[in-house]
Amino acid sequence: MKHVFEQKVYFSDTDNYGVVWHGSYLRWMEMGRVDYCAQNGYTLKQLENMDILLPVSSINIKYKSSAKLEDIVIVETEIAEFSGLTATFKQTIKSKETNNVFITAEVVIVAVHKDAKLYRRIPEPLYSIFEKEIKECNNV
Repeated sequence: MKHVFEQKVYFSDTDNYGVVWHGSYLRWMEMGRVDYCAQNGYTLKQLENMDILLPVSSINIKYKSSAKLEDIVIVETEIAEFSGLTATFKQTIKSKETNNVFITAEVVIVAVHKDAKLYRRIPEPLYSIFEKEIKECNNV
């Protein structure tokens, strides 16, 4: 299930050139992944209480064009790949007004314990959620 939300571009999101600073996209992508988990029933606090933390292990971003002050952007987040050990989120940020794509990204996450030890596989309930999402995507 794709998670989608809208975000207004504020002055604090822009750089000296009046366009969205590259780090703002990272913040919105994080919001999308956090809300994706919450949409599937688990807030980050709940996961932490279950001894599950989800750090990013890699990010591949393609910057295609720049959002500007007061634009409304749409942030889309979905699971693209799941290996059992890692989950890859596909994320797109685009203009609400024109549908112009600003960035596309693939973000790989892993699951670790609070003491930073890596899980051998992403634990339940996330394992089942991610596996179900991948199966539904492949059947479409």
